[in-house]
Amino acid sequence: MSSFYLCTFIAATVLSVIYTFIWQKRFDTNITFAFFMVPFINLAYYLMYTVKNADTVIFALKITYLGGVFLTWFIMLCVLNLCKISVGRSVRLISFVINIFLYLSVLSIGIYPIFYKGIRIRKAGRTWEILKEYSFMHTVFYIVIVTEMLISFAALIYSRVRKKDVSKTVLNLLFIPLLVCVTGYLLNHALFKKIDIMPLMYVVSEMVYILIVRRMVLYELSDMVIETMVQAGNTGFINVGLDQEYLGSNETAKAILPGLKDLTVDDRIRPNGYFDNNILQWIASFEDKDQTDRILYSKEDSDGDGSDEIYNVVVNYLYDGTKKRGYQIFLADDTQNQKYIRLLDQYNSELEEEVAAKTESITNIQNKMVMGMATMVEGRDNSTGGHIKRTSEVVRILVEEMRTDPSVGLSAKFCEDLIKAAPMHDLGKITVDDDILRKPGRFVPEEYEIMKTHAEKGALIVREILNDIDDESFTQLAENVAHYHHERWDGNGYPKGLKGDDIPLEARIMAIADVYDALVSKRVYKEKMSFAEADRIIKENMGTQFDPGLYRYYLAARPLLEEYYSHID
Repeated sequence: MSSFYLCTFIAATVLSVIYTFIWQKRFDTNITFAFFMVPFINLAYYLMYTVKNADTVIFALKITYLGGVFLTWFIMLCVLNLCKISVGRSVRLISFVINIFLYLSVLSIGIYPIFYKGIRIRKAGRTWEILKEYSFMHTVFYIVIVTEMLISFAALIYSRVRKKDVSKTVLNLLFIPLLVCVTGYLLNHALFKKIDIMPLMYVVSEMVYILIVRRMVLYELSDMVIETMVQAGNTGFINVGLDQEYLGSNETAKAILPGLKDLTVDDRIRPNGYFDNNILQWIASFEDKDQTDRILYSKEDSDGDGSDEIYNVVVNYLYDGTKKRGYQIFLADDTQNQKYIRLLDQYNSELEEEVAAKTESITNIQNKMVMGMATMVEGRDNSTGGHIKRTSEVVRILVEEMRTDPSVGLSAKFCEDLIKAAPMHDLGKITVDDDILRKPGRFVPEEYEIMKTHAEKGALIVREILNDIDDESFTQLAENVAHYHHERWDGNGYPKGLKGDDIPLEARIMAIADVYDALVSKRVYKEKMSFAEADRIIKENMGTQFDPGLYRYYLAARPLLEEYYSHID
């Protein structure tokens, strides 16, 4: 009998040593604990039948119950983990506490009648005979074991049927240790009275778990990829703790950042030194964004050929389970790719410049066409000589004054587009008959109604001219200027009778410029007004004809307007 237990102890020890040599950090912790415990448990079985005094027999007996109490628990947790069934910390803690109390009752053997009501040990030849009288905690012991085994079987069956992300081969192998343990318990009570075969069952389970961990390595693809990258030397790999302590790196990373060679594990990566513009900066950038944004790191030329090496840097959190423990930093050589990108950027820039030059040329042609049409209209209208140029300047003076007020929020493009669009505001007059357009006096009502159509027709002409320009915002603004510059703030304007803020801002500005020029310029039907008289009319019509919100900017621009008109006179 003692030789049987000795053989199982030796076998368990050999298997544990093998496991130690093949151990990797991603192996399930519960399996590792099991391999650690089995040799001690099997040694206890051997001692229980070979020692020379009864007290040592009882001590060894208590050690053997580690297998019954904890190995089944470890197997259950291992099954749940490998089946990817999440178990909360509180559940783990409660089950652990139950097993601790259960084993404490085991320790009462020979002292209190908690686990055994009584125990007698007598010599039977060269070995010992142990007579046990079980107590209520022994019943609890069986209940706990059966419950843990049932949970394990249920998890395996559920995963076998429902889960697609768990290896079926591993699931099949996991059934074996459970069946072996169940078989051992049944055979002990049914057939073997003088020898306990559980040590042999533990050895068989160890053999199966070695197969399992060897198989599981194949399914840890992400870790294997990282290890392959690191071992191949193509990728630099640095680990840094949350407190910026150095946890290690591979040789590739040390070649990229030679300062790593001077660091010892657990050294703090302190600021104001070599790592300010690399590791510390990468971590700070990652923390600010809290995402895996890529960063480019340029290493100065080490070969003297004038080309820097460029690395793609990726920072991620380093996790221990679900808890953040630090940072993982990967550096991949991206020099060739970045060269291609730079060449492509250079080509795109040159292409953009060429397109911009051609676009500018087309735009200039269009602007000249527009100005030519506007000049032609002005030439037909003998009452508006120089009106186009003057209103454009008035618009420029007004919008520049408005831009000094940040609350208005006028963009530089809006102002530039409005000044460029101002000459188009009267293009619709090209559709008006010469008899009306060139009339040397005021219009009768019928003629005025015809003249009023120039606003709507002008909008159509502007849209048609600018339709192919790749700048919709400018096209819409120019169309609005032509269409609505005769609308009034009180809604009594034309052609749509828009009121207040329904009138586009560009048209409201154009309205002031158009009327101001008409007041201070000479027409065939009137002399020009004085600046004071023109100012009075503009002021009186604020809130009726003009946007009252624009008065403050007109008032501020008045000196420049008067200076401009005085100069052209």
